[in-house]
Amino acid sequence: MLIQPGKLLSKIDSPDDLKKLDQADLVQVCDELRQFIIDNVSVYGGHFGASLGVVELTVALHYVFNTPTDQLIWDVGHQAYGHKILTGRRDSFQSNRIYKGLSGFPKRKESEYDAFGVGHSSTSISAALGMAMANQYKKDNRHHIAVIGDGAMTGGLAFEAMNHAGVSNSNLLIILNDNCMSIDPNVGALKDYLTDVTTSQTYNKVKDDVWRLLSKFSKFGKSAQEIISKVENSMKSMLLKQSNLFESLNLRYFGPVDGHDVHHLTSVMTDLMKIPGPKILHCVTVKGKGYKPAEEGNATTWHAPGKFDKVTGEVFKKVSDKPEAPKYQDVFGHTLVELAEKNDKIMGITPAMPSGSSMNIMMKAMPDRAFDVGIAEQHAVTFSAGLATQGLIPFCNIYSSFMQRAYDQVIHDVCIQNLPVNFFLDRAGFAGADGPTHHGAYDIAYMRCIPNMIVAAPMNEAELRNLMYTSQLPREGEAFTIRYPRGQGVMPEWRTKMEKITIGTGRKIADGKDIAILTIGHIGNYVYKVREMLCKEGLDPAHYDMRFVKPLDEELLHDIFRNFKKVVTVEDGCLVGGFGSAILEFMADNNYSAQIKRLGIPDAIVEHGTQEQLHAECDFDEAGIANAVREMMGVKLAKTVHASN
Repeated sequence: MLIQPGKLLSKIDSPDDLKKLDQADLVQVCDELRQFIIDNVSVYGGHFGASLGVVELTVALHYVFNTPTDQLIWDVGHQAYGHKILTGRRDSFQSNRIYKGLSGFPKRKESEYDAFGVGHSSTSISAALGMAMANQYKKDNRHHIAVIGDGAMTGGLAFEAMNHAGVSNSNLLIILNDNCMSIDPNVGALKDYLTDVTTSQTYNKVKDDVWRLLSKFSKFGKSAQEIISKVENSMKSMLLKQSNLFESLNLRYFGPVDGHDVHHLTSVMTDLMKIPGPKILHCVTVKGKGYKPAEEGNATTWHAPGKFDKVTGEVFKKVSDKPEAPKYQDVFGHTLVELAEKNDKIMGITPAMPSGSSMNIMMKAMPDRAFDVGIAEQHAVTFSAGLATQGLIPFCNIYSSFMQRAYDQVIHDVCIQNLPVNFFLDRAGFAGADGPTHHGAYDIAYMRCIPNMIVAAPMNEAELRNLMYTSQLPREGEAFTIRYPRGQGVMPEWRTKMEKITIGTGRKIADGKDIAILTIGHIGNYVYKVREMLCKEGLDPAHYDMRFVKPLDEELLHDIFRNFKKVVTVEDGCLVGGFGSAILEFMADNNYSAQIKRLGIPDAIVEHGTQEQLHAECDFDEAGIANAVREMMGVKLAKTVHASN
């Protein structure tokens, strides 16, 4: 089903086509662009509220600036759908986030208009400043624009970049898209500060009056301009009872302005093009603007609602006629509260993902014991370390791919000090349609190499509950990493009695005599059907759920290598340095000799698609595991077509 664009939008194949229109037509372009996004996302799914909120901003940017020569960087990229549609991807937009289709985020190899690839927050200012300084060095006088939300502005990297930008003479424009939201509502002092600036009617009225007065003096030269600047800064300090945060970093501050007035935005941006040096334009927007259910409903729901009825606003939910297994994240959230009710030392921490990680369940039940620290993974880890020094038990929940941003803190602040912090890595393995910026491919490898670290992965919901229970029991030091995937588990009846698991122990799932299949985590559930298939073919594989990558169950591994000369390892993680590598190391260190086939994520960037499609692409779905066993057993393989492709 191809969504038809409106009359004007249908003629815009590039920003050059947009520039051919009269400025008076821009309101209609915005209306058509917004409707096109609504139509597409309602049918195909995807991120929603963020892109609707920046429609006017997107149109104004491409109308005023000479993209792609002028370089436009979107922070995170949730809000870049309008940008993609205006830059030659309108007719392929229905493939957005679909296997082999357009990426859900800006991507350099996808379009010359995507000046920088994104997916994680707070990177835009650093990237744009690097581009600006490079082009200044090359004496290339182009513009560089970073569009960053107020949620992403809480990330430490954004402040590091602004601190550097303030002492540069770069041709950099930072656009602060202020809607008081990231995915969940923003938290912290910066949010309060921006709200004060935005809602100060006195400041905004006096600012306009003073600017009208001072503009009459601008023709008197440099001394008059210096006076104007001093008066403006004094006015901000006096009326807001605090100095301007951005101008204290030596960034010229403009705003706040209405981010939905496309005519005013084009006028302001045209003026800002003429002002040299680093500057920031503060735009106030509404997430979900132009679609009433998104504007008035739960903004977190409308961040990425999935498919929905655009007329009624009803979000379509999959309905099953039998009980379904819960999402792993919800098992974590409910189990955390269950444990915290019995252990008053447990504290919950998440960096800006309370709903995504289900930490919001504890935040509602025990608001004094659960913390959303904002988009600040480094702080989340060191904050957890601080809690641990005082005898508390931190349950720090961070997406696997986001934990990469706090790796230094895991090593220095947790493991070197041997503190018992519990890390729960959600979205471990392939993350699906969000693609390579969100795949949790590397955590097994990067966690297992650190001293004073336990690394485990549950195969199902009961195992997750048992590992959580085990992690809150007293232990002398050692951090504890527990990883689990995005999406559903396998146990509709998941509220099992929790039991202690001895750290470093695996379990035999099924006996066999021909070959041993060793798995870690949820991916092991594929082996049930694999064994069923292979047994019908006369093969007899054993299955072991190792549970721990560090420490390995050496007693179990000795038994495996004494009895099997052929071994397959399966992991939803990178092969380089991962679970399979750990098994090879054990084999070499203990002088065993066996044929080992490792299945997992290859040494390559794997693009977006459903988890099943990506497992098949990398040959560790059911068919891939079965074929690996057949190949090792000398069974001639027929060419296999993966159904999930």
